[in-house]
Amino acid sequence: MAPPTTPPLPPIPPAAGPSSWRRFLPLGAVLAALAAFFALGLDRQISYEALAANRQALNDLVAAHRGLALLAFIAVYAGLVAVSVPGATVMTLAGGFLFGTLLGGAAVVVAATLGAVAIFLVARTALGDGLRRRAGPWLGRLEEGFRENAVSYMLVLRLVPLFPFFLVNLVPAFLGVRLRDYAVGTFVGIMPGSFVYASVGAGLGTVFDAGRLPGPEDLGRIEYVAPLVGLALLSLLPVLYRRLRRRSAPTP
Repeated sequence: MAPPTTPPLPPIPPAAGPSSWRRFLPLGAVLAALAAFFALGLDRQISYEALAANRQALNDLVAAHRGLALLAFIAVYAGLVAVSVPGATVMTLAGGFLFGTLLGGAAVVVAATLGAVAIFLVARTALGDGLRRRAGPWLGRLEEGFRENAVSYMLVLRLVPLFPFFLVNLVPAFLGVRLRDYAVGTFVGIMPGSFVYASVGAGLGTVFDAGRLPGPEDLGRIEYVAPLVGLALLSLLPVLYRRLRRRSAPTP
């Protein structure tokens, strides 16, 4: 019995007409927001130093307006991810610090997924088709292999942070990954790490009280990393199974 075949890739549309510049408007807005973020010095506010300095004011705000503070946190986090601003680790720890492990972790998962989907759509609209058209058949083969196991690959990339978060947001858009697979892989894949780091953030008060800031000794402990690596390996099992099945299938 022949192995199941991969669904054919969608045809690459022809080059756009004179009005093609409109598809770059969302990308232009993202780049403008990113430039404004650094020009205004807002990057200095996404830091452990800023969190420690404003801890009392933030805690008072959350205590007085918990629901609104949670929505504001999700909106800010999603916006930062959507414009590819570095600082996801700081924001994730801040979520745990302000809202606790469970609520903070859940807020991070929702916000990061929303922001990742937004930049994915922007990149796919503005650059995806053009890049595939110019790259030639080699990208098509890579795209086909990635799409066949898209969810598994997305889970691995999200579970183990081997590459920057913003890079993992962009590359699938260039490889023609379906939005559904991308969103599911992102939502499920970032969940374990988000709750792990939110739990670290929930204990930041003790770290700040000791007069220090979070460091590698807090974030890279083996009991945090090992389960994520194990989950990533489990995510690769469907890929290995398909390859073994394809090799063992009789030639028609």
